[in-house]
Amino acid sequence: MKIFFVILFAFIAIEINLIAAEAGMPQLDPKYWASQAFWLVLVFSVLYLTISKVFIPKIKENLDDRDNKIKDDLDEAKNLQEEAEKKQKIYDENIENAKKEVQKILFESKKKLNIDIQNKKKTFEKEIDKEVEKAQKEITELKLNSASSIQNIAEEITSKIIENISGDMLNESSVKAAVSEISKKNTGKYL
Repeated sequence: MKIFFVILFAFIAIEINLIAAEAGMPQLDPKYWASQAFWLVLVFSVLYLTISKVFIPKIKENLDDRDNKIKDDLDEAKNLQEEAEKKQKIYDENIENAKKEVQKILFESKKKLNIDIQNKKKTFEKEIDKEVEKAQKEITELKLNSASSIQNIAEEITSKIIENISGDMLNESSVKAAVSEISKKNTGKYL
């Protein structure tokens, strides 16, 4: 329909001599307008057909491919997001289970360690008690042995003191009897 109006306009313009170029530009001369209109219609028709049949389908195909690719990418992204959320849940569950397991292991280890400490403490206390008992026996033996040693030393010192003071030697049996009597009285106080 548009072509018809273009051709009609060209013929009217030629007949009326709207624009005339008598001495100047040939494209303004009405006798060439028919050929110009023919070539104009032919060029624009070929251009229209080429664009509509070749280029527009390719452009439409590219746009459709892009739309499909975008839709596919969005679907894939959605699937990946769902998968990531599932893996995140699994990861969180694993972390929680691991935390519970660690707490359980810590509790059991602490309990076992406390039992081991108590056992070692009891063993150590038994060893200490044995050592204390042994030391007490040694002290008792030392007291008993030292009492006789002290008595012998006291007898010697007493006889020497009396000898130094009086100049006479006393009978050893009388010195022993005196030291022994004093030792019996005072042994309970010091030993």
